[in-house]
Amino acid sequence: MNKLRTILQGTGTLISLIKNTPNIIKGNKDEFEPNESYLDKNSNLNNKRILFLGSSITYGAASKGNSFVEFLNKEYGVDTIKEAQSGTTLAGKQNSSYVERLKSKVSTENILDGFVCQLSTNDGRFNKPIGSISESYSINDFDTETTIGAIEFIISYVKENWDRPIIFYTCIRDKDPYYEFLINKLLEIKNKWDIHIIDVWGDKRINKLAKDDNTMMADDAHPTQKGYRYLYTPIFSEKLNDILND
Repeated sequence: MNKLRTILQGTGTLISLIKNTPNIIKGNKDEFEPNESYLDKNSNLNNKRILFLGSSITYGAASKGNSFVEFLNKEYGVDTIKEAQSGTTLAGKQNSSYVERLKSKVSTENILDGFVCQLSTNDGRFNKPIGSISESYSINDFDTETTIGAIEFIISYVKENWDRPIIFYTCIRDKDPYYEFLINKLLEIKNKWDIHIIDVWGDKRINKLAKDDNTMMADDAHPTQKGYRYLYTPIFSEKLNDILND
């Protein structure tokens, strides 16, 4: 039990995951940890400074706090800034929301090459209003109490302060009508704001790998270190390379 508690940092779902303990422990063996000895010195992502904003998937809640962010840092040379807190939502005025953390915890003095944001699976769980896409591009016009308003605020804020490529990413998840609807809205937002999307949720190959190997995922959403190594990190390294070196 203590070993499982160590692995599941901040998931808040310990009881529901106990039944999957053997697979979680196997998927978090030391051999799957991010490893600096695997650093690709020829990676085009070397020294790219990227800000990652998100919740438990960005944090690595079922993988000892190691997510694809640590893999990108140690094995691809990305200069990472990680602002991730489990169980948080895009929307809301509370200090833990994506919007408030972006404003209060990330210095605009940072020089960035790119910005990556997790499309949260928590907004639906906490009954945040989804909102609607605004006709405006003004940062003061977005209702950050709604999920879509928060997304548009974040995009506008990043453009205003850094004007670097903005990437949102979707997450592996069992069938979830709310999340699917939100992804469709994100596609509309992409067209409005000319942002990029890394669609992990819609990648059939990744989802098949996750289904075929029970040690890849702690539950339907949270990867183990093995899951991050073989599911999330390859698509992130490929897509970020394409986007940031275009």
